[in-house]
Amino acid sequence: MAAGRFRQDLYYRVNVVTIQLPALRERIGDIPLLAEAFLKRYCSESRKQILGFNEECIQAMQRYNWPGNVRELENVVERAVVLTRNRRIEVDDLPPNVVEFAQSAPAAEGVYRPMSLKEALEEPEKRIIEQALRANNWNRQVTAQVLEINRTTLYKKMKRYGLDSEMV
Repeated sequence: MAAGRFRQDLYYRVNVVTIQLPALRERIGDIPLLAEAFLKRYCSESRKQILGFNEECIQAMQRYNWPGNVRELENVVERAVVLTRNRRIEVDDLPPNVVEFAQSAPAAEGVYRPMSLKEALEEPEKRIIEQALRANNWNRQVTAQVLEINRTTLYKKMKRYGLDSEMV
């Protein structure tokens, strides 16, 4: 539009809704769903009967960082369908760069485990409180002030996380 090759009125007609979609590496829960959809498409096109992916393969794909986003995942699945001789896609059917990256990446990082928000926040909260206590020589009054919480609240949290027994 700025270069004069696209009409301004037409631009505003098609630019009604803008969708912000995070990168695939930030949506690892979508990887198995997308991979299955691509698998069905390419099995149908190639007339192959592949049952799915083994768990190790799914985990490897979830650890990969997908710089090419969904298009790269689609290409990886298409390649695996063409090359596999198995009834299920295995890690050996993935490209070497995906396998190497997955092997070097931490296994549990980024993998979602269903839990309540309260449960998910407990471990970071415990670490923050413990670090603050250590930094303030276990002085609970100063620590409560630094954390901007009530001293009674700090005592309760220390007890819940077992930090009251760690005091020096």
